[in-house]
Amino acid sequence: MAGAGRGWPPGAMSDEDSSEAEDIAEAIELLEEVGGIDDLNAAAAAAEDEDGHRFVEPEGEIVRLQLMLDRNAYDYNSHLALIKIMRDESDFALPVARQNMSEIFPLTEGMWLDWLKDEIRKPRETDREKIYELFERAVKDYICPQIWLEYAQYSMGAIGQEGGIARVRAILERAIIEVGLHVTKGAAIWETYREFENAILATMQPALDSVATPEQQQNIKAQLQKIHSLYRRQLGIPLMDMESTFMEYEFWTDEPIPHTVRQNYTRALRQLEKYKPYEDALLIAEAPKLAEYEAYIDFEMKIGDPARIQLIYERALNENCLVPDLWTRYTQYLDRQLRVRSLVLPAHERAVRNCPWTVKLWSHYLMALERHRVDHEVISETFENSLKPGFAQATDYVEIWQAYLDYHRRRVDFTQDSSKELEELRSTFARALNYLKQDVEERFNESGDPSCTIMQAWARIEARLCNNMQKARELWDLIMVKGNSKYANMWLEYYNLERAHGDTLHCRKALYRAVQFTQDYPQQVCDMLLTLERNEGTLEDWDAAVERTETRLARAKEQRAKAAAKAAALAKQEEEKANRRKQAQAQAQKKALQMAQYPRAGNKREADRDGEWMEDEEGFKKPKWDVNLGWITEEEQQEQDARELERNIELEVELGLFGKKDAPKVLHDSKKEGFTVFVSNLPYLMGKPEKKLRRLFAKCGEVAEVRPIFTNKGSFRGYAYVEFKDERSALQAFELDRTLVGGRPMFVSPYVDKSKNPDSKVFKYSTNLELHKLFISGLPFSCTKEDLEELCKGHGNVKDVRLVTNRAGKPKGLAYVEFENEEQASQALLTMDGLTVKDHVIHAAISNPPSRKSPEKPEPQSQMPSSRKAPRRRRKRRTQLVMVPRALQRQNNPANNGTLQNPPAKPSPSGEWPKKMTNADFAKMLLHK
Repeated sequence: MAGAGRGWPPGAMSDEDSSEAEDIAEAIELLEEVGGIDDLNAAAAAAEDEDGHRFVEPEGEIVRLQLMLDRNAYDYNSHLALIKIMRDESDFALPVARQNMSEIFPLTEGMWLDWLKDEIRKPRETDREKIYELFERAVKDYICPQIWLEYAQYSMGAIGQEGGIARVRAILERAIIEVGLHVTKGAAIWETYREFENAILATMQPALDSVATPEQQQNIKAQLQKIHSLYRRQLGIPLMDMESTFMEYEFWTDEPIPHTVRQNYTRALRQLEKYKPYEDALLIAEAPKLAEYEAYIDFEMKIGDPARIQLIYERALNENCLVPDLWTRYTQYLDRQLRVRSLVLPAHERAVRNCPWTVKLWSHYLMALERHRVDHEVISETFENSLKPGFAQATDYVEIWQAYLDYHRRRVDFTQDSSKELEELRSTFARALNYLKQDVEERFNESGDPSCTIMQAWARIEARLCNNMQKARELWDLIMVKGNSKYANMWLEYYNLERAHGDTLHCRKALYRAVQFTQDYPQQVCDMLLTLERNEGTLEDWDAAVERTETRLARAKEQRAKAAAKAAALAKQEEEKANRRKQAQAQAQKKALQMAQYPRAGNKREADRDGEWMEDEEGFKKPKWDVNLGWITEEEQQEQDARELERNIELEVELGLFGKKDAPKVLHDSKKEGFTVFVSNLPYLMGKPEKKLRRLFAKCGEVAEVRPIFTNKGSFRGYAYVEFKDERSALQAFELDRTLVGGRPMFVSPYVDKSKNPDSKVFKYSTNLELHKLFISGLPFSCTKEDLEELCKGHGNVKDVRLVTNRAGKPKGLAYVEFENEEQASQALLTMDGLTVKDHVIHAAISNPPSRKSPEKPEPQSQMPSSRKAPRRRRKRRTQLVMVPRALQRQNNPANNGTLQNPPAKPSPSGEWPKKMTNADFAKMLLHK
């Protein structure tokens, strides 16, 4: 059964289908009660075959999408998916789904054309008026020349009916007004209009063997004048290919073209030359062409033709309907310049339907409704609709409530002691405060109005306009209780209100409370209290105020002294930490120079490497903190390993540790940089790496050579160089980056000479602020990419999902989700932050990785005399034991570059050389004999 689900109108399904729909609805409600709705979503979700094709059960998918829309009617993507699957399955409830979406969102040109064509194909002539209504709704959403052409063509099918010709002419006249000025597409409307009138003219011609009556001649003459008028009107407008229209007019008419028509045509040609650069820019630009449209709008604004300005705005909005700033500029232009109700209010309505999350558009819409004196019920309904989609910030709700409260205040006649409007204003204030406290604070964990601006406005209205200071004082007490009593400016605002509309007694009380509670600027309120008592108080009042202010200022001075001492102690601690960091950095630089000068070789490199990594709380390995380089990323560690590997292999070749058979091939050839990629993080136990890598990279292009790197014992080091026949294949190889090979993500990076470019780093992912991408943390380790994509796709069009893993390919509980645009990411952030996934509370934020610190280069030491650095002497093997106790070993000689060789013995002052000790002498010494 297709189309089952809740929310369909009565009569839309047969009795059998209705019964089945009720059964499905009951099952859904039961799953909701027991918490198994996720199982329903998982069961209804699409599966994929080996080729990536999705196959779903249409009925289950329709039920799932309808359920999501019941929860959130503003889920744009679910509307699209529901309409698509219903259209593919020829579902009978498709018109209802389209109707539901069109009531909330404006439909695109393609969606309207599909809907209209589906309705026109139905063999029901009695529904022609309904199709006319659909066309009328379609042309109101956007300026679409194609829809106007379809509208005119469809209306021509009813010419034989009464009033059919007049209706077609009316539609074509409206089309000319709406899109007839369109530089590139307007000519099609004019041409359709002329062809229609020419067709009517052909029906007026008398038969070949008859003579037209005077009445027929009069009708023919009138029809010719209409066609002349269409030609002349069109030739006065700058349109593309207008030269051919002029030639067509010359060929068609038997009369000479009037001089004024030629002048208008010449003027339009000159105007067309000015418009062509902007039209050419739009032609070659890529969507959404916002910058090109803005330049075009500025050009039209300088000319000042209202019709053309309105048209270019509409063209820009047709391709940038989700840009709130563009809607704001358009509606402000209509409000300030045209001020025509029939143009202003529909534009505001379309603006909030396209961008319902933008509070500024809703506020401007409410003011436009009030400006054009729309009924109070309509304005109230519009305000209620503004709260449904949901705003991105708590402060947005404060702003929309303020706009609505301002409207209510302007309705009240405060010359009357009481009125219906005044009671509505007070009840609206109370409702606003309750809404912000319950709904907004629960959703955002913040009030959005910490300064209580709405409550302040209410108090000022009660004091200034209603002469009700008692109510104003009650409101200010609530304001101070909400954490504002520590701010001097809040107390001064209250004092000024009492000063203007209260009495001296309450002014004095307010200032005394201010002196007691103010924490930021107590001196300010103390001065205000002393000024009040100096001007209006008695001597006793002055003495009491002086005593109170001196006590308060002394306490404030003591608090500042403690804060200063604490700040000084913290500064000293930070200075000590900085000094320690400098010392550690100097030691690290010294160690780095030693490592660079005397690299480790052989298996010692692999053994020491294990000490450079530590395990985090979740058992995964991560790089230790390096005071010189900061946290070492995967790419940086990869480059360091590769650089040190090359130095070690070169050293081993020089020392003769490789035989001719085992010697590695030349590591770097600058001529092959564009054809070669560096592959790392491969499993060390990979058997036959050359053969496997050749087969793996064969899909990118023809592989010329694979050069895996081995140790001197023949074990694979996990690195290799893959050389291709052409550069295009090497570029395609980068797409295999992070591919799992033996359970580890393989890193594919450019082939760069590190000796010449030691700082060369290639990061695959952006480290800048990305407003269209979310960073999600706290995910369970069992969460897969498909699970996360399924979780996110209900909030927008997901372009990519990337799970962050360590070098071993194990997940870290982090992920990046890329959406199609910033608005979808913002909407997803609101619902996904704090969401529970498999008993894990996840956190979402806009992707903004911290800036990477480039490592500081250590100062180079003096160069060795030899062009090639002397290799470090290898230490003794563990089997070569030293029988001398450590306590008796002499200190290393610095001149010997840190080796264990002792300096030669020296004779005593008497000239005797020291006697060598035997094993028995050592035993006596150790046993203290």
